[in-house]
Amino acid sequence: MESLLKKSATQLAGLIRARQLSPVELMEATLRRIESVNPHINAFVALRAEEALRQARNLEDDIAAGKNVGPLAGLPLAVKDMEDTEGMVTSFGSIPFKDNRVQHDSIQVARLKAAGAIVVGKTNTPEFGFTGFTKNRLYGVTCNPWNLERTPGGSSGGSAAAVTACMVPLATGSDAGGSIRIPASYCGCFGFKPTYGRIPMGPLPALHMSRTWHLGPLNRTVSDCALYLDCVTGYHPADPDSLPRPSLSYAQCLNQPLPGLKIGFSPDLGYARVQKEVAAVVQQAVTAFEDLGHTVSLWPGKLPDVDDAWSKLMVYELYAIIHEQLNDIREQMGKTLVGSLELAKKLDVNDFIKIQAVRRQLNAVLADFFAEFDLLLTPTMPTEAFAAKGPPPAEIDGQPISLLGAVAFTYPFNLAGLPAATVRAGMTAGGLPVGLQIIGPKYRDDRVLQAAHAFEQARPWDHEWPDIEIVARVS
Repeated sequence: MESLLKKSATQLAGLIRARQLSPVELMEATLRRIESVNPHINAFVALRAEEALRQARNLEDDIAAGKNVGPLAGLPLAVKDMEDTEGMVTSFGSIPFKDNRVQHDSIQVARLKAAGAIVVGKTNTPEFGFTGFTKNRLYGVTCNPWNLERTPGGSSGGSAAAVTACMVPLATGSDAGGSIRIPASYCGCFGFKPTYGRIPMGPLPALHMSRTWHLGPLNRTVSDCALYLDCVTGYHPADPDSLPRPSLSYAQCLNQPLPGLKIGFSPDLGYARVQKEVAAVVQQAVTAFEDLGHTVSLWPGKLPDVDDAWSKLMVYELYAIIHEQLNDIREQMGKTLVGSLELAKKLDVNDFIKIQAVRRQLNAVLADFFAEFDLLLTPTMPTEAFAAKGPPPAEIDGQPISLLGAVAFTYPFNLAGLPAATVRAGMTAGGLPVGLQIIGPKYRDDRVLQAAHAFEQARPWDHEWPDIEIVARVS
C-alpha cells in the first residue's frame, strides 16, 4: 500500500486512465493510510470518507463505460481549512467558525473537482493562517512527518504534512507571506506560489485588498504541480484580479529544455540571518544549476525593509474579513490574533501611502534585478523546523532576530506578486529538510517550474519520504 501511495500524482493519474489502477483501490488505500498515520500527525481535521468512496466507484464505472475522464481523475485531494468545499465546514482553525458549513466550492476546488480530483477532507491551519506554525485551539497541533516534535510550518501546514506523509498526492494551499513555501520547505515537499492572480480567489464576501494572497498547490513532485496548475488557472469573474488562462501547458513546458540562464543567488537578501547548517545545504544545492550549464552569480544587492508594510497589510486584510463579528467572537479567539486585529483599526490613509511607497521601492529593486538575471535563488527558510507548539525562533546561532526574521525570505515576494517555488535542497544532520527558493519575474511561472524540474531531475528527492511508524517510535 505504501509503495502505491508514494507514487506521484502524475503516475497515479496515468495508471487510472490506463485502467491499470482502480480509483476505488486508490481511495481505499488512501483512507487506510489516513487512519493509520493521521493520529500521529494531525494533518486532517475533517474527512468525507463515504462520499469520497462513492465518487471513486462512480468514476470507476465511467472509466469502464469508456467515458472521457479528467486529467486528475480519481486522485485524492486535501483542502486547506481556509478554503470552501461544498458540504464541509470551513473553520479557519477558529472556534467561532467550527460549525461554518458551506454550500459551495471555492473556484480552485471546483476546478480541481471538475478535472476529476476527489476531495478526501480538510487540513489543519493556524487560526486564520496567522502564524508560520500549525496550531490552534480548535484542532490542536500538527506535527512534522520527519520529526513529530517539530512543526510542519504554516499556515498550510496540514496540507504539507498530508502530502509528505503520503496520505494524499495533492493538497491545496494559500500563501500571503510564505504559507505555502514555509511548510513545503520544512516538510521537504514541493510548494509553489504562482504569480498573483494566476489562480482565482473566492468567491468571497468581499474582495481582498492587499494584493498579497496567492493560491497554489503542495505536491511531491514538480510535474504534479504543473498538472495541477493546468487544471486551475484562468480568469474568473468573481476575482477581477485573476489572470487569463495561459496559452501554454505547464505540464508540457517541463519537457522543454531550458536555455542557458543567468541566475542570481542571494544567501541573505542583504539583511537575513541564516542558520549555518541551512546556509551550507543551500549553498551546495545552488551548484546544481552550475552543473546544469547555467551561470550563477552572487547578487550583492539588498531588498528594502518591507516588514512594517507587509505586517500592516496582513492585519488590515484579516480585519476586513471578520470585522463585523469581531466584537461577538473575540473571547473565543487567540489573544495575539485579536490584539493584532485591534491594530488594524488605527491604520489611516498615511499608513497606506507609506505602504505603497515601500512597494514601489521593492518593485524597483526587483525590476533592476530581473533586467540582469533570469532567476533569483535564496534559502526558503532561515532555519530548520522548530518546535511543533512554537514559538518561532527568536535567535539563530546565538544571534537575536526579529519576529519576521524567522520567515525572512518569503513575504517580500508576496508584496511583489512574483512566482516563487521551494524545492528540497537537502537535509540537516538532524534529518530535517532544507528548502531552496526559486523566484522568477512576474508571469514567468513557466520558467520557475522548468528550473525547479531541472533541479529535481539533477538532485531527486521524490523517492525519499519519512517512515511514520519509525518516526513515531523515535519521537
